[in-house]
Amino acid sequence: MQAFWISLVVIFVAELGDKSQLMALTFATRFKPLPVLAGITLATAAVHLASVALGRVVGDALPTTAISIVGGLAFLGFAAWTLRGDELTEEESAKAARTRRNAFFAVTAAFFLSELGDKTMLATITLATQHGWLGTWIGSTIGMVAADALAILVGRWLGAHLPEKWIRYGAAAAFAAFGVLLLAEPLLR
Repeated sequence: MQAFWISLVVIFVAELGDKSQLMALTFATRFKPLPVLAGITLATAAVHLASVALGRVVGDALPTTAISIVGGLAFLGFAAWTLRGDELTEEESAKAARTRRNAFFAVTAAFFLSELGDKTMLATITLATQHGWLGTWIGSTIGMVAADALAILVGRWLGAHLPEKWIRYGAAAAFAAFGVLLLAEPLLR
């Protein structure tokens, strides 16, 4: 239980203001909350499971440069895609109303890439070197999802009060900023 509570609190605090929390806010302005939260949960659980495994086996040795570059390029691609916008036919609109899979997969992929080599991943690895893996995994996952759920609430409020054009430009700018930050990360180490 100690590993659970320490991990939950440390990761929740580390996630506040982090790029993934800003991504959760951005996604929440465009998609319904449930697929966004489900995507975040799946990606976080997978990354943090790998983190605790690495923490138990390797400690702090991670090849984060290549991961940062791939993630940065992916986010620049998300920015361009968001700026381009999408026009739906009537048939596609009906299909989009019936399914949430596309939002779920987009959020899962984006969060998975953004969390690789992120400070919360590194914090989870560090915590796993000092505490039990199961408590660390569950606590860190819940801590991050809770912080991102808070961002989703804020994002939903913004989505209801801002014009769609502003939301699209803001989301594209946020994705571009995440991409540039990820590409610059290896240079700043």
